Amino acid sequence: MITEHVLGVDVGGNHVKMGFVDPQGGIHQFQSYYTKDFVASGDFTQKLIQTIQYKLLDYGQPVNRVGIGFPGTLSKDRNTTLEIPALPELNGQPVGRRLREALPDCQVWLANDAKAAALGELLFAPVRPPDSFGFITLGTGIGSAYVQDRNIFIGADGNALELGHIPSRNGLRLEQNIGKQGILNLATVRIQTYQGETAISRLKPISATEMVVEAGNGDLFCREVFFEVGEILGEALVALIRILDVKTILIGGGLSASWDFVRPGTEKVLYHYLTPYYLEGLHLSKATLGNDAGLLGAASLCM
Repeated sequence: MITEHVLGVDVGGNHVKMGFVDPQGGIHQFQSYYTKDFVASGDFTQKLIQTIQYKLLDYGQPVNRVGIGFPGTLSKDRNTTLEIPALPELNGQPVGRRLREALPDCQVWLANDAKAAALGELLFAPVRPPDSFGFITLGTGIGSAYVQDRNIFIGADGNALELGHIPSRNGLRLEQNIGKQGILNLATVRIQTYQGETAISRLKPISATEMVVEAGNGDLFCREVFFEVGEILGEALVALIRILDVKTILIGGGLSASWDFVRPGTEKVLYHYLTPYYLEGLHLSKATLGNDAGLLGAASLCM
């Protein structure tokens, strides 16, 4: 573990978040920028470089380590952003090389954001996970990572464990079924035939936040939808657990607030398909870093 502060950068489809992180996981001079402003500049990478340079100059102490998380796949040498679905203008761009050339006094690390967030949990979670665990983010998309013996498993070409893109129900990818829009699509279909009382309007667009709130209020329709989401997630986790022989799974991401309602469906499927060897010691729980996971994860790349 290093002793000085590092700069963490979390690049997302809506916001680019930056902050200096100390060895205990404290965040200093946090700032969030609109991603659309970086896109509108016409050169996303140059805008990112300039913003990082300004942050480094403005900080009150020297910082020579920068970690950056991106929502997509990167080349194994971490010089090129290969496929960034939320920011297609970055596809195939030499982002890592340009950053390192523009910041010659800094060491710069790039990684997939979910994999970085898993590393952040390993280093900064109040209750540290075991040295090997699976990590799933539920949100706009489905992110995933596997930490094996305190190292991120990256696979043959650097992008292992894209669980959100495996085949799932209805001829769709997992992300299309239980990413944010997938959940809303499922709810919209199910409410048309639901016979009971529900606080969810049949006439207005359904909100994910509203569904979480009403599920917490005991709304049976919302709980049934999240139960089905849990079953779909459970089908993917059966494969993950059997292939990687992993028994601890942490659930993070913006929709992890629904985990209490998703979990019963997930456990139903796991207990149906897994044998006692896998069920003994199986541990599913929410990740602990919340909204700071992306930033702390990016910073953890430096550590």
